[in-house]
Amino acid sequence: MAAAFPRLARACPVDALVLPSRSATRLTACTPAASCRRYATQGGLGGASKSSSTRRQITVANDDGRVRWGDLTAGEKVARSTQQSFNFLVVIAGILATGAVSYVIYSEVLSPEGTTNQYHRALRKIKEDPKCVELLGDPKKIVARGEQFHSRMARAWSITSKKEKDRAGNDHLYVRFYVDGPLNHGTVNLHMVQKPGESEAQYQSLTLDIPGHKRIVLEDADAWAPLKKKSKFFGVRWW
Repeated sequence: MAAAFPRLARACPVDALVLPSRSATRLTACTPAASCRRYATQGGLGGASKSSSTRRQITVANDDGRVRWGDLTAGEKVARSTQQSFNFLVVIAGILATGAVSYVIYSEVLSPEGTTNQYHRALRKIKEDPKCVELLGDPKKIVARGEQFHSRMARAWSITSKKEKDRAGNDHLYVRFYVDGPLNHGTVNLHMVQKPGESEAQYQSLTLDIPGHKRIVLEDADAWAPLKKKSKFFGVRWW
């Protein structure tokens, strides 16, 4: 038995029985992973910096304002300035167009002295005049219309009108439309004059022409002019 131990010792040296330490095993196992992880981290940082440095070029068409002014190149700053100037001009043009449309709507429709209101007043005068009612028929059935067109809607709204200003600064309004009654149909001509400083326009003439009948004069300022001159005595108007 004792003789067997030396033989075992010879066959199996003591150095061969020494096991590797736990720290060495851990170092050997972790070193490749740590190096891979370090490489991946450095590669990720490189990709992020590359993606942040590359962006599409800013032009007038694709600029959305997300890129700061300080990060723009000289050409991109020119493109952004051009785009902003164009947008400003579009806004100004829209404001001017809105103001023009609002002025037309007020002067033609909403203003008391506008074309629409003068047209309705003239039509009301015709319906209230005994001579006009006698030739046209029942005033409740008298309707007004514009010029002859294929569309009924266009015919209803196409009232012919014209505005002028003379040398004295007087505003002249000319309106022409047509009336249809149960008995006859006719043409209405209206002429209004508004002098400077006056808030209301005055009738210059209002006539109704019915085929086969004498012209009906509802308003005629020229007919009253001689009477106005005769009504003055020593420069004083007596009535």
